[in-house]
Parts: sequence; C-alpha cells; structure tokens
Amino acid sequence: MCGRFTIVVTMDELIRRYLTEQPMARYNTPRYNIAPMQEVWAVIHDGVKNRLGELRWGLVPSWAKDDKIGSKMINARAETLLERASFKTLVGRKRAIIPADGFYEWKKSGNSKQPMRITLKEDALFSMAGLYDTWQTPDGSKLSTCTIITTSPNSLMADIHDRMPVILHPEDEAFWLDRSNSDIDALMALLKPYPADKMRAYPVSPIVGNVKNDSEECIAEQAALF
Repeated sequence: MCGRFTIVVTMDELIRRYLTEQPMARYNTPRYNIAPMQEVWAVIHDGVKNRLGELRWGLVPSWAKDDKIGSKMINARAETLLERASFKTLVGRKRAIIPADGFYEWKKSGNSKQPMRITLKEDALFSMAGLYDTWQTPDGSKLSTCTIITTSPNSLMADIHDRMPVILHPEDEAFWLDRSNSDIDALMALLKPYPADKMRAYPVSPIVGNVKNDSEECIAEQAALF
C-alpha cells in the first residue's frame, strides 16, 4: 500500500515539472509526513492544460452516501481497478498524478517494525498514478478527493512490503493525464512496478508513525532497528 509520503520541493519545481500555472491555493512546503485524509497536491488535465491543485487523500465516489468511505479508499489496486465500481469509470476520465519525492513503508521482523523511506536514487521528484472524483455534500458544496494506485512490489520493495505505489515514467506522464486519451488497455499497461535499480530505501526514525510529526527529522537516515 501507500499510506505516507513526502514532498519537499518548491512550487517553482512543481510548475516546471508539470507545466502548470501558479495555483491559487497557498503552497505549504516542505511536507515530511503526509497522511491519509489530508489535502495533497495533485496534477490533472482539464482538456487543454495541466492544472495543479489540492485534493483530499481518500477517494469519495460521486455516488457515495457520505464521505466516511474516504478513509478506506486511500489506495486502489491496479489489478482490480476495472472491477471496482468506485474506480472503473474514473480510469477513463479522471486520472491524476500525485507528486512525491519519497514514501514510507514499514518493514516487519517478528514483532518489530522498521519504518523505511523509499526514494529514487537521485532523490528526484516522481509521479504517483492516481484517480480523483468529486462528491457533492448535503449542503451542496463539492469535495474533491483522490486515491493512489498501487501494484505488486519490485525486488527492492518485496523485502519491505507486498505493495508499492505505481510510479509513472516521466515519458508516460502526459499520456496518463491526457483527458482525450481513452485507450484503457494502454493506460492499464502503465500500472506496473517501477524498476528497482532506479530506487533506494533507507531506515528512518519511528517518529514518522505519528502524523503530528512533520519535520526534517522524519526523513533523516537512522540506524536500523534490526
């Protein structure tokens, strides 16, 4: 799964990477411990250009009776996307990218858990594949939410966890975002593990387990617990 991630780049870096306009919302950075049900930065395509804005992490389908379902929809399994009512229509029309520069996962050994931060080897910004939807609240306002797509682990991640977020290759980002793209088979083919030889993982402090901790200490390499 993907339950925590980081993004410490500047707004200028985000705009250069995704060719978006300056968003209206204030950009809070850096963020060292992003958790479900928080607002996250996401990129979508409006049919003309890329747009950068905030979505709440935890998808609430447009047909949902209330927004409580969002806490259970932070991830969507790539293998069953087209089978789930919550996701299958979104693949064709509401795809998103959630920018990150690292994500956390907990490696288990007996009763112990070692938090690990996983990044690209060059510590570069990367694009997690996601879906989004908009739900209308009882008072008529709108809530826009997202989910991060996960896939089977590569050889690096297999030693840590049995899932990992789908990381898109840079050359595939525009294809994924393009609203006019309805080639479902080709889109689904992108949802595979990112090459292990381009990634690294290192142990971090257990403080990342508490969502209230959001400091540079969260991403500092620590001695492994085991």
